Amino acid sequence: MNAQPHAAPLLLIGCGKMGGAMLSGWLAGGEAAGGVHVVEPNADAMAPFSARDEVTVHNAIADLPANLTPSVVILAVKPQSMDDAVAPLAGFTKTGTCFLSIAAGKTIGYFEKHLGSEAAIVRAMPNTPAAVGRGITAYVANDRVDAEQKAFCHRLLESVGEALEADEESWIDAVTALSGGGPAYVFLLIEALAKAGEASGLPADFAMRLARTTVSGSGELARQSKEEASQLRVNVTSPGGTTAEALKVLMDEKTGIQPVFDAAIAAATARSKELAG
Repeated sequence: MNAQPHAAPLLLIGCGKMGGAMLSGWLAGGEAAGGVHVVEPNADAMAPFSARDEVTVHNAIADLPANLTPSVVILAVKPQSMDDAVAPLAGFTKTGTCFLSIAAGKTIGYFEKHLGSEAAIVRAMPNTPAAVGRGITAYVANDRVDAEQKAFCHRLLESVGEALEADEESWIDAVTALSGGGPAYVFLLIEALAKAGEASGLPADFAMRLARTTVSGSGELARQSKEEASQLRVNVTSPGGTTAEALKVLMDEKTGIQPVFDAAIAAATARSKELAG
């Protein structure tokens, strides 16, 4: 995965929060050596990149240069806008361009239908911590993506955190449920901890600061530690102590946190499958 950046330009369709985070990562990591053409009509979204010579902004796909041959087209528009965005891009299939989608619910089959069966397609599911360089993205490629294209797409995704290749596209529904929605579950945990602290007598702002910093600090400890999460839990738990008493409730086989998360992830996975059609 350490090949030199491509000299051909990138084409980014959509520069919202995720697209903008990825663009920042590419610029910082040197992956934009050939420049980046960005289709984004929102001037405010492009303001952070206005001073970058590598970035060329277009209001619409129709405004792209006729001779543009990008190495990768990154599709970062909302799923409901994808039909309009992808239709004008089919011509790039003939140039050997790879298409990298970060749109939830849009399958490889969907893109092959719109771009042609010869299109090289990578389907990816990132998550919002990409905005601070701590995201994780799972991706899967069709058999038209060659080794060099896959390695380059891996680097593009890795510019905002970690990237993992999935063995099967069917995994992406569970990925969407687990890591795609995962930040919302963690934020809910912060809310729940803070409310529980209030219920035990702490002022609201005091409890919230304790909860936010505890969760973010624990996440960073888990990221840096070589120990398993289960061992990190044990490290905090003194036998017969206060944490052990709380864990009796949280780890109850019937009413604890695991059956709740099992049901939640299953529900989100099922919904992802429904949305993908």
